[in-house]
Amino acid sequence: MTAIHQSRAIADTAVEKLRVFAQPQRLMILSYLLGGERQVADIEAGTGVTQPALSQQLAELRRADLVKTRREAKQVHYRLADDAAAVCVRTLEAMFGADDLAVEETPPAPRPARARGAIATARQQNLGAAVFARVG
Repeated sequence: MTAIHQSRAIADTAVEKLRVFAQPQRLMILSYLLGGERQVADIEAGTGVTQPALSQQLAELRRADLVKTRREAKQVHYRLADDAAAVCVRTLEAMFGADDLAVEETPPAPRPARARGAIATARQQNLGAAVFARVG
């Protein structure tokens, strides 16, 4: 895997993907889809994003390959495209979600003395955020 600082093309791709996440309605839709496949009416009810904005944002998410569709008669079902999309959304929720506000009000838990590395620390602290490691 090439680090972002080593490739302008990779940096450009990352920035374009981040641009898609940087729109509030799209991020709300992606977050809602963490719960599984949903029909358009369910997405509208769950997020409060109404037509025609919902159609426009879903189209943008399809173009960015962040969501996939399945048609059943006249109903269109949406789901997150893959595990990578889910990891990105979960990471953003861990960083900026409403649960973080409650965490900030309480003192941080002491770190275990025997933790080795980010993965062990995350497991011992029961963190919901993804932990990234370089493989290979």
